[in-house]
Amino acid sequence: MTEPVASGLAAGVRPRELWSWAMYDFANSGYTTVVITAVFSAYFVAEVAGNAPWATFAWTAALAVSYALIMLTAPLLGAWADAHAAKKRLLAATTFGCVAFTAALALIGQGDVALAIALIIVSNFFFGSGENLIAAFLPEIARGEALGRVSGWGWGLGYLGGLAALGLCLAYVSHAQGAGEPATAFVPVTMLITALIFALASLPTFLFLRERAQPQTGTSVSICAAFAGLAETLRTAHRYRDLRRFLICLTFYQAGIQTVIALAAIYAQQAMGFTTRDTILLILVVNVTAAIGALLFGYLQDRAGHVRAIGIILVCWVVTVLLAWRATDAAVFWLAANGVGLCLGSSQSAGRALVGYFSPPGRQAEFFGLWGLAVKCSSILGPLSYGVVSWLTGGDHRLAILLTGAYFVAGLLLLSGIDAERGRNAALHDGRGTI
Repeated sequence: MTEPVASGLAAGVRPRELWSWAMYDFANSGYTTVVITAVFSAYFVAEVAGNAPWATFAWTAALAVSYALIMLTAPLLGAWADAHAAKKRLLAATTFGCVAFTAALALIGQGDVALAIALIIVSNFFFGSGENLIAAFLPEIARGEALGRVSGWGWGLGYLGGLAALGLCLAYVSHAQGAGEPATAFVPVTMLITALIFALASLPTFLFLRERAQPQTGTSVSICAAFAGLAETLRTAHRYRDLRRFLICLTFYQAGIQTVIALAAIYAQQAMGFTTRDTILLILVVNVTAAIGALLFGYLQDRAGHVRAIGIILVCWVVTVLLAWRATDAAVFWLAANGVGLCLGSSQSAGRALVGYFSPPGRQAEFFGLWGLAVKCSSILGPLSYGVVSWLTGGDHRLAILLTGAYFVAGLLLLSGIDAERGRNAALHDGRGTI
């Protein structure tokens, strides 16, 4: 491990632990890349639902239900993880659940709308819950001044994981299509490939990553107590005004990001006429640019400052969405898609790092629960609004993607007024700021 990498680690953290933590991003990225973004989403609309006018809305509604469940349970999971020092145990349970139900998606064929929706809701619930838990390890393994680049290493390796999963799926799909097999034959196999990669690649996390938190003796956790704790956190949020404002900002701009993640393949096929193979190849290349974005902007964030870096990213998002909206040929759309990749990798990494920067010591799981709450709220708001617009306009995906750009504009406006150092001082001094 190089000296710059080692210098970013917290005291007592070995480089192997950083790698094992980042490997979870590598492992779970196949789920979002293959299931949510590139393959199963378009398969659901075109094959499972038969291109019905309500198909896109049904897909986004299923995701909305899943994210609502994550929002309802995140406070309990976060409080229980903090009280029992059990982030790793809960992470193992959510990983098993996501792997099992992703594999079950291989059972879905034409007309299996209800079963497909049920499996997406459950598998995505386990994925999102695990995402919150792995993020809560970040402040334990990275120094405060290095949160941006350490988060970037995780996201960068994550996009490489998505690239690996999608690459294997592309190889299989190309072979299957060459043999004349229909989507109903090769898409189920891609679900099994994705589940297997998730299971195997997550093993280093459970073998080498340490749980450094200590159980809080005498602390009991119940549903009422967990939500009371969340209510107390929200009630006293004025003491963390920069965190509060950023969570609102993040909710808006993440609504745009989550729309792109959930609807990219649907937009490519419905608005641009891409085939399944074309779409997988497109997302494959986008994962490369996303990995580059996550790695480069992690360093930019640490050098230029968290808020300024996120502002640059949001401006790039607005430009990219406008380019995608105007694209009428494949070349322009490919350019827009790679712009999405750069923005996607950098914005995901930057947001997670800033929340870690604003999190009080000893309360990381709780505050990353708030981060998860904001992201999941945006995951309902963005894709569902896209689905409603496309349904009400008879399938006008271009108008839907244009309106998605408004979320990035709102996020950019809300970003003003956030002071990263003031927010950090509030976290270090229990919300009181500099003393």
